[in-house]
Amino acid sequence: MSDSSGKLKLGALVALVVGSMIGGGIFSLPQNMAASAGVGAVLIGWAITAVGMLTLAFVFQTLANRKPDLDGGVYAYAKAGFGDYMGFSSAWGYWISAWLGNVGYFVLLFSTLGYFFPIFGEGNTPAAIIGASVLLWAVHFLVLRGIKEAAFINLVTTVAKVVPLVLFALICLFAFKLDIFTADIWAVGTPDLGSVMNQVRNMMLVTVWVFIGIEGASIFSSRAEKRSDVGKATVIGFVTVLLFLVLVNVLSLGIMTQPELAKLQNPSMAAVLEHVVGHWGAVLISVGLIISLLGALLSWVLLCAEIMFAAAKDHTMPEFLRRENANQVPANALWLTNAMVQIFLVITLFSSSTYLSLIYLATSMILVPYLWSAGYAFLLALRSETYEQALAERQKDLIIGGIALIYAIWLLYAGGVKYLLLSALLYAPGVILFAKAKREVGQPIFTNVEKLIFAAVVIGALVAAFGLYDGFLTL
Repeated sequence: MSDSSGKLKLGALVALVVGSMIGGGIFSLPQNMAASAGVGAVLIGWAITAVGMLTLAFVFQTLANRKPDLDGGVYAYAKAGFGDYMGFSSAWGYWISAWLGNVGYFVLLFSTLGYFFPIFGEGNTPAAIIGASVLLWAVHFLVLRGIKEAAFINLVTTVAKVVPLVLFALICLFAFKLDIFTADIWAVGTPDLGSVMNQVRNMMLVTVWVFIGIEGASIFSSRAEKRSDVGKATVIGFVTVLLFLVLVNVLSLGIMTQPELAKLQNPSMAAVLEHVVGHWGAVLISVGLIISLLGALLSWVLLCAEIMFAAAKDHTMPEFLRRENANQVPANALWLTNAMVQIFLVITLFSSSTYLSLIYLATSMILVPYLWSAGYAFLLALRSETYEQALAERQKDLIIGGIALIYAIWLLYAGGVKYLLLSALLYAPGVILFAKAKREVGQPIFTNVEKLIFAAVVIGALVAAFGLYDGFLTL
């Protein structure tokens, strides 16, 4: 698991990648996808996602090997390639995405418990928020006891969550009906889904959400026992999760029709299995989801604290976020993270925030860090930096970096203007921490180019604020 110095081995790093990727998304996948697209568009979308995300996995692998001095993954790559403010924005955006995702996980967890205990409803009733708050602080104090111990518990929950997924795939493989799968491949019977291009675009944010966590190992690069394990863990984790996701999504479309799946309550995997084997199927998936969410919450709390800590270590975030407790856990970063989760849990009581709207916002926040990482890998290959004796590798990495960059830009387009504006609203206030960090080291806050970028962010934030006030933008 880890050596005596508390460093993480390959197994623990793979578990961090798989554990943070398999959270709640896969258990809601049948309904989430059917609500956006028909069978044909789903298959096209998965093909694009598999290629795009695989190139991103390779980007993280390449950067881990070629830039072993850069700790902190997405944040460090953005800073090295595009300057301090871009580095800060990557860390800030990633951090917000991670804790917003945790709020979504809490809503889904208590919505699932609502299947057994109606008092929890859809996961945003007063009882659910109280339960989520108690659990949040229990996880908080567990992580304060040490990263190594928390990573071990994550390894155990990762194994536990994979078992119901394997059972689901095996049962649905035998129950799969080709006539249901091929009945309306292009969703002609549901014209409100729009054109095939629209369907592919609409399902894209869901596919990104279920892959967030692909960079999990690179965030913990400074705690890895062997640097080369970071890249290996990223690719192994990605391939494992891709296989599960495609099986769950495609097999469901051969059990129930697309309109039937679109109407299911989440976690929709439970309803699909119940349709095949009866009530015990729903119970199995619900229990699997509860274990899965607990493990994913742990992974993401670790990732949240680690990204802020890594950014504070080289003065991109303020000094107070650099403080570790006696167990070498970034305690202040952890307190700030979970305080934000608590505030947003209370907000879900008073707003109609559903799991899906929370994950769309969380996903849009992470697109910018992905874009900078892909851009940095492409730049390295373009400039031949670190490729002095490896021309063939440079050609390969240039192509992979280029595809990853195009995919990251396509994702921003697929997310749409609404989520881009809402992201700007969350990115803008981060400048307070950035300015504090710059003052601590006696440097000017922005370069001239960064001033222009920040101005664009502020304009986007003002448009979003007015949009929310006026009603033409909604959460």
